[in-house]
Amino acid sequence: MARRSEGQTRLDDAARAGWLYYVSGRTQDEIAALMGISRQSAQRLVSLSIAERLIKVRLDHPIAACLELAEALKNRYGLRQVEIVPSDPESESATVGLAEAGAAELERWLKQSDPLVVAMGTGRTLRAMIHQLSPMECPQHKIVSLTGNISPDGSAAYFNVIFSMADAIKAPHYPMPLPVIVSSPEEKLLLHAQPLVAPTIALGQKSNVTFVGVGDMALNAPLLVDGFLKRDEMEDLLKAGAVGEICGWIFGGDGKLLDHPVNERVASLNIPSRESSTVIAIARGKRKHAAVHAAVRGGHVNGLITDEDTARLLLKR
Repeated sequence: MARRSEGQTRLDDAARAGWLYYVSGRTQDEIAALMGISRQSAQRLVSLSIAERLIKVRLDHPIAACLELAEALKNRYGLRQVEIVPSDPESESATVGLAEAGAAELERWLKQSDPLVVAMGTGRTLRAMIHQLSPMECPQHKIVSLTGNISPDGSAAYFNVIFSMADAIKAPHYPMPLPVIVSSPEEKLLLHAQPLVAPTIALGQKSNVTFVGVGDMALNAPLLVDGFLKRDEMEDLLKAGAVGEICGWIFGGDGKLLDHPVNERVASLNIPSRESSTVIAIARGKRKHAAVHAAVRGGHVNGLITDEDTARLLLKR
């Protein structure tokens, strides 16, 4: 039998230490004694188990302040469901807390026995959420992508989640083999009519639940950084009042989609109807405050997972 690499052995040790600490409830001193290592080594292995996502930790205790904020947001914006996670003032990560909460919410839907159509947007937060999913087998459901899976240069879009999700969820998956934004409205119509694309569009319109990220609009926004828009296009959109986007659909501060040529070239599916689908936005962070506010104000979503700071700002506006 081939010898295991030093790196793999260390991951095995980290998994064992993480299990002993988080599942078995052992102290770091006890772990050190059981594994025959120093307390410092035990501490490092437990930390490594989290860093390498060998152990996934979720908070099951509802925090009263978060529940109150969620209820206030429901009433203020007519939302169907809201979950607020604690804010970490020391963290600048846009996904901290949200990825775990989003994964837990998605798993609740996937555990349903009745067949569902689950539509997925794209972005860094959703990708982090998918990484937190537990492996599941749910062949009764269908997972469909709302956005294109191809970058402007023809490569696979890095932050599209449909393929990552397929690794964790054993269910039929339906990708969208298009860019997020195409070169012209005519090209969009032509591509949407293709035999490989039209069924995915029809399926996406029947979604029971939808998970989307909310992007900000700025000169360092993902649509520009990832190459879907050119700088002059972004500058023109900002002059027109753009503050946010969902699946490439760009809206202003009032939440209304902009009457702009770029929106005519968006190849993503329309955001599913909030009358028939639960559309859950997952976003936090100062740079996204205006975009999240516009998204809920404009009725693009009827569900929200965010943090305390963002929730308080939404209630002040």
